[in-house]
Amino acid sequence: MAPTLTAAKQFFRTPKGLLIALMAAVTVVAVWSEGLRLAAPGLAGGVLAAMLVDAPILRWREGEWVFPDGALLTGLIVAMILSPHEAWWIAAVTSAIAVASKYLLRVGKANVFNPAALALVITFYLFDTGHSWWGSLPEAPPLALVVLLATGIFITDRVNKTPLVLSFLGTYYLLVTATAFFGQPARVAELYRVPDLNAALYFAFFMVTDPPTSPPKHRDQLINGVIVAVVSYAAFEFIGAAYFLLAGLLAGNVWEAIRRYRTKKLARRRAAAASL
Repeated sequence: MAPTLTAAKQFFRTPKGLLIALMAAVTVVAVWSEGLRLAAPGLAGGVLAAMLVDAPILRWREGEWVFPDGALLTGLIVAMILSPHEAWWIAAVTSAIAVASKYLLRVGKANVFNPAALALVITFYLFDTGHSWWGSLPEAPPLALVVLLATGIFITDRVNKTPLVLSFLGTYYLLVTATAFFGQPARVAELYRVPDLNAALYFAFFMVTDPPTSPPKHRDQLINGVIVAVVSYAAFEFIGAAYFLLAGLLAGNVWEAIRRYRTKKLARRRAAAASL
């Protein structure tokens, strides 16, 4: 028992362990505000499907059974973005696609796309799904926004992604404000209000900061945040689809994958030159 408790304590001190704990707190508040009967089917379908797909893959890769903590997070995010009125199997299929994409679309050892974001866009077109972002606490009392902000700021600091979040939010709302000032204020007013404000914060704290698909260095984070914000804003303005934030994230993922590939290629060339 003691070794198990020690391992659990060590896990929850890691960024991923902390994120799971904080996401669990946000999930409890979100389910309470949304209603257990409404939220539970999609939540269970999304989480269980993700873990059932990931567990045997991890077993094959690692040579032993490993708890699929990444799949747990992916399933939670998928379920908490999809409308709770969607059938439970929609969340399950979306989560399964998300986990599969993590292994199929890779550059080196890292996946290219945020799995949840890519899968949510795919199933939007497959099943015409609704995205309510109920996990960002839009139906909760205003005080619940403190929970979202506190957990988001804490985990952002722990994974060292503060410049990325500030770059995204700053650029995103600068573009929205410029549109309101110079163009059509009524068109973008909704982005300042619930639920869109909550969705942008949840997106920034828990998706844009995804360590496998976001840059580690602050300079690169600033660039990445601007790319995500500009593409998100453009998708909202010119497409108007429910996944406009996710479209921005996927664009940022592509930029980061290219940057990592070029960095590794340059490092190999320098190593080859040094060995001559």
